Amino acid sequence: MKHILILLLLTPLFSCYAQTTENDNRPKLVVGIVVDQMRQEYLHRFYPHFEEGGFKRFAEQGFMAMNGHYDYIPTYTGPGHASVYTGTSPAIHGVIANDFYSPELRRMVYCAEDTTVVNVGGTARNGQISPRNMLSTTIGDELKLFSNKRSRVIGISIKDRGAALPAGFLADGAYWYDSNNGEMMSSSWYFDELPQWVKEFNAWKLPDELMAKGWQTLLPMETYVESQEDDRPYERAFAGKTTFPYDFKAMQEAGGSIYGMLPTTPHGNTLVLEMAKAAVEAHNLGNGSFTDLLAISFSSPDYIGHAFGAYSKEIQDTYIRLDRELAAFFAYLDKQVGEGQYTVFLTADHAVANVPQHNVANRLPGGYYSTSAIRSILIDRTQARYGEELILNVSNEQVFLDEQKIRAKGLALRDIEQFIADELLSLPDIVGAYTSAQVRQGQGIGLQFQLLSRGYHARRSGNVLYHFRPNFTDGGYGRVGTTHGAGWNYDTHVPIMFYGWGIPEGKRTVERLHVTDIAPTLSMLLKISLPSGADGSPIAPIFEK
Repeated sequence: MKHILILLLLTPLFSCYAQTTENDNRPKLVVGIVVDQMRQEYLHRFYPHFEEGGFKRFAEQGFMAMNGHYDYIPTYTGPGHASVYTGTSPAIHGVIANDFYSPELRRMVYCAEDTTVVNVGGTARNGQISPRNMLSTTIGDELKLFSNKRSRVIGISIKDRGAALPAGFLADGAYWYDSNNGEMMSSSWYFDELPQWVKEFNAWKLPDELMAKGWQTLLPMETYVESQEDDRPYERAFAGKTTFPYDFKAMQEAGGSIYGMLPTTPHGNTLVLEMAKAAVEAHNLGNGSFTDLLAISFSSPDYIGHAFGAYSKEIQDTYIRLDRELAAFFAYLDKQVGEGQYTVFLTADHAVANVPQHNVANRLPGGYYSTSAIRSILIDRTQARYGEELILNVSNEQVFLDEQKIRAKGLALRDIEQFIADELLSLPDIVGAYTSAQVRQGQGIGLQFQLLSRGYHARRSGNVLYHFRPNFTDGGYGRVGTTHGAGWNYDTHVPIMFYGWGIPEGKRTVERLHVTDIAPTLSMLLKISLPSGADGSPIAPIFEK
């Protein structure tokens, strides 16, 4: 009897010890970093200018996938962020583009829009945001469920979709930048009033302080031999300028807005990191009883890359500055959370094409197409064939048909889809066109067809999907600047890197991995459920001893 009583007394102690041991066998904090529009090759091209502690911390002391890719089309910001944190593609999570056409609503739908919520802070026009349109849980949601909501999950970005989609459905908060007034804001999906720490952060007026500094190269420009000349005719004017230095005060006096200009400068990255530090301290991230998640997205490289291109002085300076700021942020986490006590991953939501006009000028493959011209051609040819206007929308290299009218007229939908696919293939530079039936039934060959298939959602995608040969972009952007969205290597090849708790040091692989492998890898590290739609695979080399 005495032995039984002793065991009964000790059982709670054993239970407590087992729980503590199991919870200690996880990182205290996971920091997810998505760099908007980052090529893998930037890590190598700009490497001579990096210092210890930033990008080199991943490359030399962590894990780097040399051949990481997106495994679907289109390579846009919304789908990219959703895919990183759900571990699956648009075919499952449903975020098929930044803006996609809804035949039911007869309008374009923004990937993070939610008309049932309102702004909290900021301005009303930027506040109807939530993860509602995403159809899979995220790694943060699964962490919340596992810990019975004792884990803290925060998302921060300049772009609303870069904050709301990664943070997921159960987040403690997602914050984005309002270019109208320079504030970090949120929506009523998360709470009815901004937390006090966010109000205090906004009261700092950091955007004013940063923009007063202007923008000059961090290092002497003559050392930036990895990029082309500063004054190039292929760059899109930024507030009337395309060359260093940028005096934002003077540009504001000329009619610009420092708040509107900030995202297209490295100061946007600084703002996000300062906000991240404020969140760490306000929520005591990494110092609770369960693992916390901080999802950071750097949007400014995307704005800068669109305007100036992958080989510009501006993009090189942006990454050299980001390297220093990451080093300082990691040093901060070493003190705040504890060196070796947190896990960081870094990737990108997509990469970017060369400036097409630069390719044309240098006799490299490349050029432009016009979505509006393609739409006009298809409308004309469809009317000539069927005597009806049957096309509702052409966007994101998809064609949406008026199925209601087609049924009412007794026409065969599949025949019309095939007719449009054939007409698309007759146009210059289009090298693939598939009907929705062909995509669903897997009636296509080659990597590009596979990528289109993984980007196809049965209830949200169009009736016909098509794509162009490499290095062609929509001429609607003009003959300056560049964009992304294709399934070719220049848009899919991005970093996949880990560092910190549970990550082997100095390991690299040339195996082709996918961004959708990140969330399953985290699930294994954290010993929690996979996101509901995840179909990626854990990255095996990380778990090899």
